[in-house]
Amino acid sequence: MEKDLCQISCVNRPLVEQVLKALPDEPLLCGAAEIFKMLADPNRLRLLHALTQEELCVCDLAALVDTSASAVSHQLRLLRTARLVKYRREGKMVYYQLDDEHVAHLLQEGLRHAAEN
Repeated sequence: MEKDLCQISCVNRPLVEQVLKALPDEPLLCGAAEIFKMLADPNRLRLLHALTQEELCVCDLAALVDTSASAVSHQLRLLRTARLVKYRREGKMVYYQLDDEHVAHLLQEGLRHAAEN
């Protein structure tokens, strides 16, 4: 007998219906899953954490994570597609920053939760 399963099958239908009504729709859940997929890579987390401190150019970010600018650029492109970062061009330089405060909060909460374990 498994300790993490109910020993009998007894569905609380009213409760299940109530919770089902509160669930976000499928496109929203898929969008959130994509965001969490982007956060599932330690190098992308390093980049995002660096951007919580300061707006940085690709070269600075590459130096921070000790990898090539092209590899960092690829990761930033993925993060940009997921709307986690945005960039601005200034002359020959491209500077990245977090897309908004939600991203910083997601990162902080994830790190806080990981630190509790």
